[in-house]
Amino acid sequence: MLRVPCSPRPGWRDTIARQGLVFSETTDPATGIITNYWNEFACYELTMDEVNLLERTSESLHMMAKDAAGFLAEESLKPGSPFNLGIPREAIEYATVSLDRDDPSLYSRFDLIYSGNDGRPPKMLEYNADTPTGLVEAALIQWYWHEDVHLKEGLTGIDQWNGIHEELIAQWGRIDERLGGLHGLRPHMYHFAYTDADDSGEDLMTTSYLMDTATQAGLTGMLVEMKQLGLDREAARFTDGENRHLEAIFKLYPWEEMMFEEFGPAICALKPDHWFQPAWTMFLSTKALSAALWHLYPNHPNLIPTYMYPDEARARHDTMGMSEYVIKPLHAREGANIELHGEGRHIVQPGGWGVEGHVIQEFCALPDFTGSDHLHNRPVLGTWMVGDECYGLGIRESDGPITDYYCRFVPNRIRL
Repeated sequence: MLRVPCSPRPGWRDTIARQGLVFSETTDPATGIITNYWNEFACYELTMDEVNLLERTSESLHMMAKDAAGFLAEESLKPGSPFNLGIPREAIEYATVSLDRDDPSLYSRFDLIYSGNDGRPPKMLEYNADTPTGLVEAALIQWYWHEDVHLKEGLTGIDQWNGIHEELIAQWGRIDERLGGLHGLRPHMYHFAYTDADDSGEDLMTTSYLMDTATQAGLTGMLVEMKQLGLDREAARFTDGENRHLEAIFKLYPWEEMMFEEFGPAICALKPDHWFQPAWTMFLSTKALSAALWHLYPNHPNLIPTYMYPDEARARHDTMGMSEYVIKPLHAREGANIELHGEGRHIVQPGGWGVEGHVIQEFCALPDFTGSDHLHNRPVLGTWMVGDECYGLGIRESDGPITDYYCRFVPNRIRL
C-alpha cells in the first residue's frame, strides 16, 4: 500500500459540497485550528492482492463477530460474568431475540490496521455495526473523485475498491422482500430517522443518502426526526410525528442510548423486527465484542489481545501483563475517553463516556506514512460490509496515534 501525492481538483471544496459532503471542515474549539476532513492532496493506492486480502479478512471477521454475538447473548446474563455490556437486561433479551430470528443487517464498517509494508496481517481495531458513519464519503464522494481524476482523463490500469452504493440498493430490495415474506405484505413506507442534535450535518446527510438508496430500490421513504417518534400504547405500535404507525424504520441513532430513554422499555417489550440496524447489533456496537472475540479466538492473527477491564482491575492498575496498552470505554465514539499508553506516550482523551465500563487492549501502532501535505499520516482502514459481504474501503488518517474527530478522509485507488 502506498500513499501517493495528488493535485487537488480546481474548486474541489465547492464540488464536494454539491455532492453532499457538507461536513468537510472541523474546528478545534481549543485552538481554533481548522482541519479539512476531506483530503485529496493524496490518495492511498492498493494492489488487487491487498484488496482481496482485506475483503476475505473482513468477511471472516464478520462471521466470527456473529458467533461472538451469540456468546455475548448468553454470557452477559450470567451472574458474575465479566462480560458486562453496559445496557439493561431487557435490552440484551431483545437483542437475543433479534439475533435468533436473524434480522437482516443493512451495512456496517470494520476499522482495521494494515499497511501492506510491515509484514503484519490486517488487525481489527473495532466493529461499527450499529451507526457507522463515513458512508457518504466512502460510497459517493471518493467515487466522484475517481471519475474526475482517473476515468475522465482516460487513465488505464486504475480502479477503486468501491461497490458500496450499488450493493446498498440491492440490499434494500432483499430486506423489503424479507419483510414482505414475514408479514405477508411489504411495508408501504420506510421511515428514516435522524437527530437534529448533530449540528455538523453528517447525521442528516447520511440518513438522507440511505433513504435515496432505498428509493432507488423501489421503496418509499420519509425522513423523520428521532424526537418526533412516539408510542401508540393502545395499538402497541410506534408512530411518527403525524401518528402514522411505523411499518419499517432506519435510525442513525445508537441502540445503547435508546435503551436508557423514555421508550427504551417499550421497544424491548415489543421487540420489533423492522428496525434497522437490527437490535442484535447491540452485541457488535460495544467494545466488549473485541474481548469476546479474543476469548473465543485466542491468538487469531487478525485480532488484537483485548480483555474486559472491570473497575477493580483499573483501581489496582492491572494491565493484564501488557506493557503497552489502550483503555477504551464500551460505547465511546470518535476516540473519546480513550487512554493510550504506548510508544512512550500517555494520552487521555476527553469526553463523557466510561460509566458503562471498559476494555483494555494491547497497544498496536498505526502505520505512519510521511507526506508532503502532512508530516505524519496514520491511516485506519474502514472496510464496508453490506449484509454479510465486503464491498469497499474508506480510509481515515490522523496526525497522532488516536483516530479522533479531527481525522482526515483520503480516497483510495487500486493499481491493476
